[in-house]
Amino acid sequence: MKCQGRGFRRRSWAAACLLLWLLAFVAPALGTNPTPSPATGDVRSSTTAPGLVGDPLFAVTGVVVIGLVVIGATLLYVRLTARP
Repeated sequence: MKCQGRGFRRRSWAAACLLLWLLAFVAPALGTNPTPSPATGDVRSSTTAPGLVGDPLFAVTGVVVIGLVVIGATLLYVRLTARP
């Protein structure tokens, strides 16, 4: 098996970059502690309800509106590009 050529070097470079990325960014994230500190509490949630962040009704409304816009755009595209 030959280990020469541009393709082999390109794949080796890509593998080295992926390994460097994993070591630099993923490994420290895996080492963090997910529990909140007792002094400050859980900073990921607001004071309204434990574990509830943001406004869920706004999020659901946004998803529905985006879905309706996509359906409308798809139907418009199909009508405009339909062959007679």
